[in-house]
Amino acid sequence: MNKEQQEKRKKSPVQIRNKKASFEYFFVDTYTAGIALTGTEIKSIRAGKASLVDSYCYITKGEMWVQGMNISPYFYGSYANHEAKRPRKLLLNRKEIRNLEADLKTPGFTIIPTLIFIDENGRAKVDIALARGKKEYDKRQTLKEKEDRREMDRAKKHY
Repeated sequence: MNKEQQEKRKKSPVQIRNKKASFEYFFVDTYTAGIALTGTEIKSIRAGKASLVDSYCYITKGEMWVQGMNISPYFYGSYANHEAKRPRKLLLNRKEIRNLEADLKTPGFTIIPTLIFIDENGRAKVDIALARGKKEYDKRQTLKEKEDRREMDRAKKHY
């Protein structure tokens, strides 16, 4: 991911993060994918009413899907409102899907959605990461590093 892409993500009015994922997994590689949404789902995402907790991606028949992503029903929606936790198709190139499928055959790897954002054209995008699970001692190390960063920030503010 280059700096230009990172700047665009920072400017996005909607940034829904999967905070638990960075604690539970090491990210090996990241991709940005579009999401195939129905009518009122994009309105709920723009309102920030989505969650990535306990969501994961899987590949079937050459297509990538995300399971467990919760997009709350739109408040002003009518009878045509969407289902909150349905599987949603992710839009990636065939080459990217083949690469991810090959990587998934290695034991211990999974694909996790890490961020939902709105791009400059108003479309919902999701960042997904090829991830490897952390061991218990890795999680303790992550917590220690996080605490050390907080202490350093506090020390900077006092001086």
